[in-house]
Amino acid sequence: MTEEPKKKGRGRPKKSDQAPAKVEPASVHRQLTPSEIVEELDKYVIGQDSAKKSVAIALRNRWRRQQVKDIMKDEIMPNNIIMIGPTGVGKTEIARRLSKLSNAPFIKVEASKFTEVGYVGRDVESMIRELTDLSVNAVKAEKMKEVQMKAEENADERILDIIIPVSGKSKASDDDSGEQTAAEKASTRDKLRLQLKNGELDNRSIELDVSGDNYPMLQVLGPLGLDEMGVNLNDLFGNMMPKKSKKRKMNIADARKVLTQEESGKLIDADAAVREAVNKVENSGIVFIDEIDKVAGGPSKGMGPDVSREGVQRDLLPIVEGSTVITKYGPVKTDHILFVASGAFHTSKPSDLIPELQGRFPIRVELANLGEEDFIKILTQPENALIKQYKALFASENVDLEFTEEAIREIAKIAAQVNEQVENIGARRLHTILTTVLEELLFQMPDKIEEKEVRIDRVYVHMKLNSIIRNRDLSRYIL
Repeated sequence: MTEEPKKKGRGRPKKSDQAPAKVEPASVHRQLTPSEIVEELDKYVIGQDSAKKSVAIALRNRWRRQQVKDIMKDEIMPNNIIMIGPTGVGKTEIARRLSKLSNAPFIKVEASKFTEVGYVGRDVESMIRELTDLSVNAVKAEKMKEVQMKAEENADERILDIIIPVSGKSKASDDDSGEQTAAEKASTRDKLRLQLKNGELDNRSIELDVSGDNYPMLQVLGPLGLDEMGVNLNDLFGNMMPKKSKKRKMNIADARKVLTQEESGKLIDADAAVREAVNKVENSGIVFIDEIDKVAGGPSKGMGPDVSREGVQRDLLPIVEGSTVITKYGPVKTDHILFVASGAFHTSKPSDLIPELQGRFPIRVELANLGEEDFIKILTQPENALIKQYKALFASENVDLEFTEEAIREIAKIAAQVNEQVENIGARRLHTILTTVLEELLFQMPDKIEEKEVRIDRVYVHMKLNSIIRNRDLSRYIL
């Protein structure tokens, strides 16, 4: 998009030398375009272009909807996505990176953890409550950063009040010569304030009143399920009980952190933060539901943990369709929350989901199996590539780790071979293989390795893995 040329106004000062700064709230960040989102995902996920493209469009549509006029904005529903593919091909990694790129409330849950209402376990509405909790905490933390400087100043003043009491005699002073004059007290306070800011008093101990809002009874009631129902126990019982505080002795460095946190909480508008957080959940929240294939299919004939799997789908349906969930921060509407589901679907198919739920996930993306060439790229290209991780671990012991191209190709070849012969666990096979290859070196550092450079070649890889590969039963358990 191009900006419109700025119009000159009569009587206004000329600003040819300095462009006016664009003032934006601290919480507003530039929204990435779909191609930029894919570029970011490419740094961590190899291949799976169709899945990246679908996720990028869905993420950008969140921003596009916000630009639409109010009447039409409410009619635009999110295009929920199901990612289909075997384990270890990048589904979870896409979700992890999506949470960092979205700048929006994000939560990842496993469908297998939920049960139908009436069975022991978590109900599906708890995912929205947890998402709201995360959003509120994030917004409050952001707002507390904005008042950090003022909070630190207030915290310093409270510490000075402890060091120099109202009576005028310093608690840390052994001088009993009497009260200080106002001028002397002000001068002493200024000197101590400067020392406090310079960190000269960090190791000095003071006694601090710390508020204790956690009541044993509330901690007992919470796990019993009231918190899962969206009941804020502190709001219910906190006002009935006296606010307790206890004295703790700590050094000034730790006291500053505690008091700064308290002062930050006082300076922000907590109600406004909650309203903003709830609004972010309702309009830009993202829920990633993993292992949705585990609840696919009809009710189980036998008794077991999957006895309510169709019930979980029916409970999930109104959440995905759009309903109101009661949380400790008030009602939260789910109409415009984006749901991204994923599953391997080894023993079931997406069509095994109940028809109503299938209709709420209109975008289906199939992720491809990974082969030898993919493994080579996974080992070397991503910013968090496994070889780069192990190089960093060896560097911590002042050892330079190097892999030859032949060694990398051999590792990728073995990973693809074991996946084909034993069980396909995708890129996760690389973790187990590299751990086996480097286990002895990792154990010997730094006691028995004097070399400053370790070079892994194809012969070394073969020596470490050949006997395991030949024994298929052994590779099943080790690799």
